[in-house]
Parts: sequence; C-alpha cells; structure tokens
Amino acid sequence: MKQFSSLLLLAFIAGAAQAAFYSPSDGVVELTPSNFDKLVTNDDSVWIVEFYAPWCGHCQSLVPEYIKLAKALKGVVKVGSVNADEHNSLGGQFNVRGFPTIKIFGANKRSPTDFNGQRTAKAIADAALAEVKKKVEAAFGGGSSNGGSSSSDDDVIELTDDNFDKLVLNSDDIWLVEFFAPWCGHCKNLAPEWAKAAKELKGKVKLGALDATVHQSKAAEYNVRGYPTIKFFAANSKRASDAQEYDGGRTASDIISWASDKHVANVPAPELIEIINESTFDTACEGKPLCVVSVLPHILDCDAKCRNKFLDTLRTLGEKYKQKQWGWGWTEGAQQLALEESLEVGGFGYPAMAVVNFKKMKFSVLKGSFSKDGINEFLRDISFGRGHTAPVRGAKKPAIVSVDPWDGKDGELPAEEDIDLSDIDLDDNGKDEL
Repeated sequence: MKQFSSLLLLAFIAGAAQAAFYSPSDGVVELTPSNFDKLVTNDDSVWIVEFYAPWCGHCQSLVPEYIKLAKALKGVVKVGSVNADEHNSLGGQFNVRGFPTIKIFGANKRSPTDFNGQRTAKAIADAALAEVKKKVEAAFGGGSSNGGSSSSDDDVIELTDDNFDKLVLNSDDIWLVEFFAPWCGHCKNLAPEWAKAAKELKGKVKLGALDATVHQSKAAEYNVRGYPTIKFFAANSKRASDAQEYDGGRTASDIISWASDKHVANVPAPELIEIINESTFDTACEGKPLCVVSVLPHILDCDAKCRNKFLDTLRTLGEKYKQKQWGWGWTEGAQQLALEESLEVGGFGYPAMAVVNFKKMKFSVLKGSFSKDGINEFLRDISFGRGHTAPVRGAKKPAIVSVDPWDGKDGELPAEEDIDLSDIDLDDNGKDEL
C-alpha cells in the first residue's frame, strides 16, 4: 500500500510539472509527431523548438525566459515546444540526448541548428534572428559571415563542414579562420573588424568564418571551446594539427598586422630568372606589378665568381622585397639589345638595372651603384612611389631573342685558327698573297 501511494505521488508530481509548462496564452506552440511536419518542417517560417521533459529541473527554470522569448518574437519567429519524454520519437529523430535541448529550424528544416548559448530570452532571440538574416541573405544569393554581419564584397569566406578541407587544407593560400557562434557578443563585435581586415588582406591572406553552432564536427576537430576562436593555417597545411592559435588583437589593424607578418614569412623568395628567350622573359615579368631587370657584364669582362656575386646580391634583395611580389630577371650585356634599348640601359656600361611596369609601360633606371646598398635605396624609393620614370620605348614589350643559357663557368676566348702556309704564295717581291 505504501509503495502504491508513492507511485501515485510521483504521478501527481509529474502531472503537476507538466501542467506547469506552457499554456496557449504563452505563445508557445505545442508540437507533437502528428503536427510537427505540417507546422514546422513544411513551413517557410523560422522556428525555435525546445525539447523538454516535465521532470527536468533545468526545463522548469527555462519556462519564464521561454515565454518571454515567445512574446518578444511574436510575428517574427515561431516558438514551439516538444514534450520529448512523451514524444520520444521526435526527440530521437533530431538526436536529442538531454533536456532542455533547443534547436533552430531555419532554411534547412531537416538539419536544424543547435543552440548552445545562455538560456536567456535575449540570447536565444539573437541566435534566431541571425538565422533569419542568413535565410534572407540566401534568398538574395548572398552568404553569411561571422556574428551576423556580412561583407558586401564577400571578402570573408563562409566555411562549412563540407567545404573546409577543400578550401583551407592542402591550399596554396594562407588562411585565418574564425570559429564563431551567432549569439556570441564578442563575435558580433569582431564582425566588422574581421570584414575590414579581409578586404585589406585580399590577395595575401584569406579570412574565413565558420558557424561552430551549425558545423559542430569541424569545430570539435579543432578543439573549439569558446567563441570567437581564431586559427591560422599556413600555406599547404594538411591536417588539423598544423593549425596555429591566433594570439593577436581583435581590431582590423591588429589582424592585418599579424596576418601580414605571417604572409611575409610564408611567401617564398622570387626566382631570379635568366632571360634567354621570350618564355623566360614572360615567366619573369608577365603579370607582375613590377619587374626588376638586371643586365650583367659579359662573362669575359666579369668571370663566374664576379657574376655569382652580382646574382647573390639580387637574390638577397629579392628575399627582402618578396612581399611586393615583383618579378626578377637578368641577362648578359648585349644579348637582348631590344630589351636594353627599350629600357635605356647598357649604353653607359654594365652592370645596369631598370624596374619596369609593363602594364603602364613605364620604367625607372638605377642611377646609383650596382651594390646591395645602392640597389636597396633604389628599390625602396620605387616601393614608395618615388623616383623618375620614363615611357618604355615603342610602348610595347620588346622583342626577346633566343640565346644559350649561362653554364655557370668562366668564359673562354675563342681559339686562334692555325694558318696553313701551303695556301700562301710568295710573289717575286717576297710578299705573301692569298
């Protein structure tokens, strides 16, 4: 009898707890297996759905905030609840493992977003409104970005579980990736700074953003435990362990400065190309913002040791200015006469140098010494837009002839030809005649 009384008491408590949840006047729609597809899955509206159990203390504590949420979002986002203790088939369908579980059903109703933020009406509403914005942007053909803000030029690249490895790993590009949550206040503060930095770093470092509340498997793979979390990926990173922690500030200038340093460190030094035909000339200069062209003395005037000293100086400066992504080429004096003429170098002696912009067909000639310090001063002025420029003669790419590449050895004088005296006749005056 005592056991029976205890069961009745438990049943009464459970019933009282269930009755204490939501009433029709609260604005929270009661969802069941019989109406869920009709009201949620097949509806165009964004829904917030709480999966609860009547006996759950955390669920009971959430009730006043959830009612407040429903009233605040009335006419904007629909709010529903599922008694997952009673309707466990719905809970199982959406992988509910604990109570309360809150899911946001946005554009893809078959794959709702888990809400893992603070259980306040304001925090849940922020997450829901971010989902609304994503849905609207998708309708306009745009993408979403971190914290609910988007870059109009799509400079911040949206990353997902599906495209992350393809875009970031095994890429020739350098990446900074933010893992964010739509409800996160710090993420929202970061959003405009992140977008501004992405715009400034375009072409150098790619900035991506991944909604960790939606793409949870990728966030878990990178051990994301708080928001925002920012990871750096050097070029050709191949696995999660290659990711590095970002330890810079959160202003656009901080992000740009930090990423630029990484960019410079990861950019390979440019190849110093000997111009021996049109193809090598194009490789050295085609598509480059500027091309540094050096004309070195003939190998008979400057032996292998002398030439290599010049080439080492050029490579050292190529390393120093590598972030400029200039092209670097060299040729032996008098081998590419059309090139020398078009850039007005060589006539006053070798070595000589010119920096040319083939897009604008303008160039500037080194007037100082062909030394590390002299060239550095010249290139520094060029990088700041200083120095005299002149138009390329003919206003077109010069003709490049095919010549043999340098073999790395000293030059050799041509051998003297032996004279066959049998071919020489002496006249009566003792003079030779051919």
